[in-house]
Amino acid sequence: MVGQLYDGIGEAFEGFKTLPLARYGEVPGFLGLVGDVQGRSVLDLASGTGFYSRELRRRGASRVLGVDISSAMVDAALAAEGREPLGVEYEVGDIAELREFGEPFDLAVAVQAFNYAPDVATVERMCRRIHRSLVPGGGFFVFGQSPDFRFDGPPLDRYGFRCERAGEDSEVGPRVRVTALLEPPISFLANPPSREVYESCLRAAGFRDLEWVPLEVSAEGLRAFGAEFWADLAANPPLTMLRCRA
Repeated sequence: MVGQLYDGIGEAFEGFKTLPLARYGEVPGFLGLVGDVQGRSVLDLASGTGFYSRELRRRGASRVLGVDISSAMVDAALAAEGREPLGVEYEVGDIAELREFGEPFDLAVAVQAFNYAPDVATVERMCRRIHRSLVPGGGFFVFGQSPDFRFDGPPLDRYGFRCERAGEDSEVGPRVRVTALLEPPISFLANPPSREVYESCLRAAGFRDLEWVPLEVSAEGLRAFGAEFWADLAANPPLTMLRCRA
């Protein structure tokens, strides 16, 4: 089901990164969180069209493998690799059934990777598969919807996205409809985990040193639009980050 959802988006997914929230918040914030990857191997989970896979490789990662459940997303990533060969590898795969790797990775990244788990047991299984894919002490960096986001707050339209409740909460977390305000708009349903689910599943899988890191607008974004433009975002952040170690 998740693969089919994203198969319908394909290369249009790249457009998400041009919207203000992604361009001036997500991208610089998440890359800043991950930090120096020079000479390190990286596993990019829910890699989509390979945006972060390519960027981390450009920043000096020794090896990058992108894994995504959508074959269309992987095809788009491979097409980008064909146009600009960087040596990034991609494969189709479900994180909950992530295969064993002959050599563990130095770090793993996951952007909106846990949004479609049907239950808490699946989230924990995903975390366990990721943990076994990392070297001892390897860093795991997560980007996702903030568990503290208030759906009754000011709209996010000016930042390029709309986030609305879409039914009853599940045991994992709230059901939401996210719309990227592109031309035409692209909407999809998600079920991002609650704070408690994230923390309990990561710890059960063996991760330690969990730290939530707030997402801030970059200096470039403040210069481009001014602080007042970003006031609603600052008052009710829709996105957050999390780091921990295997």
